[in-house]
Amino acid sequence: MSLRSGKTFFLIMLLWVPLAQAEYLEDITLSAPGPRNISYLPIDLISKIGADREEGVQLRIIHTGGGAVALNNLITRNTDFAVAGVPAAMSLRANGGDVVVIAPVDDAPLFVLMVRAGLKGSVKRIADLKGKVVGVNTSTRNSKTTSQQLAELLLLSGGIASDQVRIVPAGQSWEARSALLITGTADAVMGDEPFASRLLKERKVFFLANLAEPQAVKNIKGSHFLHAALETRSDVIINHPQKVEKMARILHKTLKWIASHRPEEVVEKLEITDPDERDALLFSLKKYPAAFSKDGKFSTSQLEDTDLFFHAGNKQDIKASVLQIEHMVNDKWAGRKP
Repeated sequence: MSLRSGKTFFLIMLLWVPLAQAEYLEDITLSAPGPRNISYLPIDLISKIGADREEGVQLRIIHTGGGAVALNNLITRNTDFAVAGVPAAMSLRANGGDVVVIAPVDDAPLFVLMVRAGLKGSVKRIADLKGKVVGVNTSTRNSKTTSQQLAELLLLSGGIASDQVRIVPAGQSWEARSALLITGTADAVMGDEPFASRLLKERKVFFLANLAEPQAVKNIKGSHFLHAALETRSDVIINHPQKVEKMARILHKTLKWIASHRPEEVVEKLEITDPDERDALLFSLKKYPAAFSKDGKFSTSQLEDTDLFFHAGNKQDIKASVLQIEHMVNDKWAGRKP
């Protein structure tokens, strides 16, 4: 071999080695609302901290306008996994959808019922929303989002039936949420953080009810329900258990990383360029220190609350009334605590 050909071979090998290593990354797809919705923030952090690569995985995330849409991506086999509110997953399961809950993401549901600022003089309590337009996270034909279930329960607590307001899809990003309220397309939105706090700071909305405040949920059964969780299908568990194990470990590593880092470090990792978005997220992370699961384990008491919440919001649905959360939880990878 000549000196020139030897150098060429050496350069080819230098290029080939990283390419070959990249080929060993297993492709896993996941759908979740967002991006940068605080309830689903651990999913946005996974690739930023390299938790997927540590497990030999390249995670591809498909963001959606609501948990029901994320779940639809799962059951139509567009993705291997979804992260969505458990009440939305229960709604899908009650309608025949193959969805299994395998790990918790959140430790507290963070929702805010906010009203556009122009209505401050006329809307002072939930009962005043009668006849108004209320935005919720986007549902599908087979699954009602957690946001919509909660909105209907809150409205009912104020004496308003769901058919006495007009429900519209609000999406689940800053752009969709802010446009809906600023243009007056919706009068109120059952919204998420950090979007709600950012709109409040900009004086575009006022808060009518915040789930983080006990007074707001005193009439809501199971108000400490499990919101965002990792879900998959039964065929993935049967045919690709190694994927489920890896995805559960990736999520656990990410939750552990969040628990051991300051909010400033979390925001820095996300590399957010918009200063207003960055400030709103930092504010929300500091305001809700118990937002995420710290140990990644299911809580039996929280699952019981989830049952209470789901059944309270779906009393007229016969299929939903007989569904129990234990029928669709597999805690093999996450574990369980009281």
